[in-house]
Amino acid sequence: MRRFTAVAMMAAALSVLVAAPAALAMSGGSDTPSRRSNPDFDNAKAAIAHKQYANAKGWLQRVIAAEPSNPEAFNLMGYATRKSGDPAGSLQFYQKALSLDPKHLGAHEYIGEAYLMLDQPQRAEEHLGRLGQLCTFGCKEERTLKAAIANYKKGIKPQASR
Repeated sequence: MRRFTAVAMMAAALSVLVAAPAALAMSGGSDTPSRRSNPDFDNAKAAIAHKQYANAKGWLQRVIAAEPSNPEAFNLMGYATRKSGDPAGSLQFYQKALSLDPKHLGAHEYIGEAYLMLDQPQRAEEHLGRLGQLCTFGCKEERTLKAAIANYKKGIKPQASR
């Protein structure tokens, strides 16, 4: 009887592990299965991919109005603002993203790049240190900011648009 119970419990646990990826796939790959895609957010990401930062900012304003607790919307608003040539204006959005999610890797990377554009390398180094704490085995965001700091020290500042 004990063996049957143990096998049944293992089967139930396995079915949960198998069902979770299927639920994520049906939700569009979001890390929150019940969250529906926001077309404004999708349009903003597409605009950023095409370097249409002014358009992205318009879409992101709508996302932020509808989802004021969405750290990724604030992070992308900061990115679009910085890439539009306003690194000082981008700081408020990155700071909001980090207040909502202090472990947001992208916001740490991007605010570090904004600080480099503003000739504040010590502030960029602070965010690199935070990424070092968050990325136990290293991560893309940490490597990217580290390279940007190294380039800055060689006299190459991050540019507004890539």
